[in-house]
Amino acid sequence: MLRSTLAQQGTPVYSVAWGPDSEKVLYTAGKQLIIKPLQPNAKVLQWKAHDGIILKVDWNSVNDLILSAGEDCKYKVWDSYGRPLYSSQPHEHPITSVAWAPDGELFAVGSFHTLRLCDKTGWSYALEKPNTGSVFNIAWSIDGTQIAGACGNRHVVFAHVVEQRWEWKNFQVTLTKRRTMQVRNVLNDAVDLLEFRDRVIKASLNYAHLVVSTSLQCYVFSTKNWNTPLIFDLKEGTVSLILQAERHFLLVDGGGIYLYSYEGRFISSPKFPGMRTDILNAQTVSLSNDTIAIKDKADEKIIFLFEASTGKPLGDGKLLSHKNEILEIALDQKGLTNDRKIAFIDKNRDLYITSVKRFGKEEQIVKLGTMVHTLAWNDTCNILCGLQDTRFTVWYYPNTVYVDRDILPKTLHERDASEFSKNPHIVSFVRNQVTIRRADGSLIHISISPYPAILHEYVSSSKWEDAVRLCRFVKEQTMWACLAAMAVANRDMTTAEIAYAAIGEIDKVQYINSIKDLPSKESKMAHILMFSGNIQEAEMVLLQAGLVYQAIQININLYNWERALELAVKYKTHVDTVLAYRQKFLETFGKQETNKRYLQYAEGLLIDWEKIKAKIEMEITKERERSSSSQPSKNFGLKH
Repeated sequence: MLRSTLAQQGTPVYSVAWGPDSEKVLYTAGKQLIIKPLQPNAKVLQWKAHDGIILKVDWNSVNDLILSAGEDCKYKVWDSYGRPLYSSQPHEHPITSVAWAPDGELFAVGSFHTLRLCDKTGWSYALEKPNTGSVFNIAWSIDGTQIAGACGNRHVVFAHVVEQRWEWKNFQVTLTKRRTMQVRNVLNDAVDLLEFRDRVIKASLNYAHLVVSTSLQCYVFSTKNWNTPLIFDLKEGTVSLILQAERHFLLVDGGGIYLYSYEGRFISSPKFPGMRTDILNAQTVSLSNDTIAIKDKADEKIIFLFEASTGKPLGDGKLLSHKNEILEIALDQKGLTNDRKIAFIDKNRDLYITSVKRFGKEEQIVKLGTMVHTLAWNDTCNILCGLQDTRFTVWYYPNTVYVDRDILPKTLHERDASEFSKNPHIVSFVRNQVTIRRADGSLIHISISPYPAILHEYVSSSKWEDAVRLCRFVKEQTMWACLAAMAVANRDMTTAEIAYAAIGEIDKVQYINSIKDLPSKESKMAHILMFSGNIQEAEMVLLQAGLVYQAIQININLYNWERALELAVKYKTHVDTVLAYRQKFLETFGKQETNKRYLQYAEGLLIDWEKIKAKIEMEITKERERSSSSQPSKNFGLKH
């Protein structure tokens, strides 16, 4: 039954493809490509894509990219807005077919006596020359391991994807045949052959483990022993994604998301409303030792966060939502669960970082950089790297944004990235080596300084003296800046003072010294929190300790006049003190009082500075007596 006629035109429609959400249709019109939404009044997108008639198109639901092939003997890759991402060199004959692999990582191209396998960014992995005539249509198997081609000589050609390669540290694993893998240890040139009962569908090599899924089973190999893998049966054969963390790994198939330990024990299976596992990929799912993060497809501004051990929503179950659509997400891999951070890139190519733990209070989402195309966390410590426009940037301590924003630029390492050409992609960040794949498919390895990772290690073990010694040995400003931020984050103000002095932040050194002279540990804690910009938390610490005057005083010092008066009125104390400081402030600038609340409370009140000073002295004495009567803290850098 005809529902509707989407388009009528004077040229033949040679190829049609559904959009990922099934709400748009892509079709050909001569040399033009047209994206037609199904809604009646929605805008139609049209652009000239080729210099010859377009014969074939395909649109992938996982990566949202479009393929086109034409009589101009070229194939091209586009994004869903019609922007060109890749254009091939002209072939000898027209390109008659193109088709995406289901997971969107590869695509196949067919021409006269030609079958080509390409990466999603466009560069070619392999070229075969079967004697078939033109390959008019290509279909992938659902597991993405083989293709069938409809040929001009009335034959069907079948092909299997082999020679896939995985690398980690000194190991290189290659899929030599459909059911055989070769493992090479490049340190001693030892070679192991791994045989499987069924054909290999997906594999991943990381964290000293190789995880291989076949059509029926999952194999887990340790890099220490290739002879005895752990084997368990799969619920559903077609695994579309494997992600690894240090303690466990994640399998995604058509039925769900499953987390297993490296011993083969099932841990959890997170679920959320409207979950579609067929469109998840490494950019939209991230795994750490304690957290699973999944980007929502229905609303791309939302990230679901789950506890790895239970599969239940994290914290109070609040979702992480952003103001723009999110493109790529990545969880940091080290540290405590409470400090877990997630970095993500939105559609404006801005890089943000935020805390994963969400209990009631809205966690800050802080911008780290702009024009970031790709990112990766280090596997051994929380160092983040990314490609920013024309620069390769390493954030040695991204947490600095929560501690002292001013010194963030001093904690970065930047270098020119023009050598990576257009659209490079970070493949991995293992130890101090970053592997980047250029648009032409070549791999480039960059080494970064090993010292920040050693600094992270010292700080996580609270070896502050060793950390200072390391910074003195390296004599680099980035190291001192990282140490300063780490010391403040861990409340070790003695080390922070040394580090800030080394980078010439004299005002901060003076402030840290003033904190040391404070009488009680609550006051010290509050001022350390203020140092990091956490004013509300600082106030809360003082109020919980019963230091109401001190809470009022920090608001006066920060010119938060409304809040200072609110506290004074609420706790029925020091109203005259607040009014006196306010009056003094206005007199300094030669202004008159206009705030209604201040006028109301100042009515008929005479300000006696002698009396106010005596009251303040009394508060300070009271605080000193309190702190001396309670157990004195041995270390000024006491943890909260």
